[in-house]
Amino acid sequence: MMWALVLLPLLGAVAAWLVPHNRWRPLVLPVFALAHLVLAASLLADTPPPSPAGWILLDPLGKVSLISNSVLFTICAFYAVGYLTYRRKRDNRVLCSALLVCLFAMTLVTVSQHLGLLWIALEATTLTMAPLIYFNRNARSIEATWKYLLICSVGIAIALLGLFFLAYSTIVAKQEATLLLPSLIGDAAILHPGWRHAAFIFLLVGFGSKMGLAPLHTWKPDAYGEAPGLVGALLAGGLVNCALLALLRVYQIAVASTEALLFQQVLLVMGLISMAFAAVFMARQSDFKRMLAYSSVEHIGIIAVALGLGKGALFAALLHMINNSLTKGVLFLSCGNIHRAYNSKSTEFVRGAIRRTPWSGALFLAAFLAITGSPPFGPFVSEFLIVSSAFGEGSYWSAGLFLTFLAVIFIGMASTVLPVVLGEVPATLERTRYRDGISTVLPPLLLMGVILVLGLWIPAPLQELLREAAGQLGGGA
Repeated sequence: MMWALVLLPLLGAVAAWLVPHNRWRPLVLPVFALAHLVLAASLLADTPPPSPAGWILLDPLGKVSLISNSVLFTICAFYAVGYLTYRRKRDNRVLCSALLVCLFAMTLVTVSQHLGLLWIALEATTLTMAPLIYFNRNARSIEATWKYLLICSVGIAIALLGLFFLAYSTIVAKQEATLLLPSLIGDAAILHPGWRHAAFIFLLVGFGSKMGLAPLHTWKPDAYGEAPGLVGALLAGGLVNCALLALLRVYQIAVASTEALLFQQVLLVMGLISMAFAAVFMARQSDFKRMLAYSSVEHIGIIAVALGLGKGALFAALLHMINNSLTKGVLFLSCGNIHRAYNSKSTEFVRGAIRRTPWSGALFLAAFLAITGSPPFGPFVSEFLIVSSAFGEGSYWSAGLFLTFLAVIFIGMASTVLPVVLGEVPATLERTRYRDGISTVLPPLLLMGVILVLGLWIPAPLQELLREAAGQLGGGA
């Protein structure tokens, strides 16, 4: 069943490649995405034991990432059917196949208990996203693709060096050389401190580049700005979660070693720096899709702050991981609709979206309120828990800076979003052929409903899963 979960998207990628017609090929996406979601849900309920060599296991941390990624991908797959009806003249064979290969790689990340295999899966997500970012095939998209590949590949290469250092620390400590996570956690305290310390630094920088922690985030504005909306949703909500899971694996080893406090302090500082960068660059942003890139930097920073605080904040960090992923899905899908309706993503031309695209404009506005931590949406709950934990642990400076950055970001983001949604439609702007329809509105609307539910009520099974996952990191609710 576990291998069926991993390999099912590859089968879908082959099927999508073999379908000869642009019109029918996108239908492969929701079929295999829905099958993947059903299979993932069944494995959450009845988790199989680890593979014989211990390389594959779906543990609580992997489950949190898996269910978030699978739900988001399924919504994006249904959305893709409607989106590609407007892009029928452009061949979508590569896009449909690459999306499913990316789902395969993301799934492999969630079940990998061997850090070498996890690294390979993470690098696969980098490579499969490149043709998706380049889908529009213009000068700006190719520039964004190369910047994405260059920076993320350098980051992944640095992470590989960190894995080498980690493996070598086991040899110097006269232990069996391994990259199996359970063995590394068990032996963490006796690994050679110098090589272990170097490994943590390289892994934090490497995986931090993939996540987009400032100042390692420079690929995000171009990639998010030039990729189609559904690709941006998967970049911000799916691939970032995979890189975050890789960092959480390192966090597990750090907590089991003698360097947990140092690792947490570095994460706390980097998280606050990321929020500060977002606060500065989000103000007066003239491209509303690039604005979402800085919002992604902010929320990765929020999660890093929670990881740095540790203890009770770890539950909130994992809850925010889910909330951010799903809310980013609504933001990118709705802003993609607005982009097509105006044939522009510049705030100079895009005004009054709620009049031209009522559903998409309303969803974009609601998702803006959610992502900025407004009640009664899910992100408010997780951010409130993080602030409460900071005050509870006596980290008053961290809590104060956290709240200050949130307020500045809210004001900066509102200065862009509110004119886009509520302003006056320019009289000279010509209409495009895009109109809000069920296929492009219903998927983000369903996601918005989930985000609202998570703000009002967290189901007991999800609470229990988050507690178990936080327990793996040394904390709880």
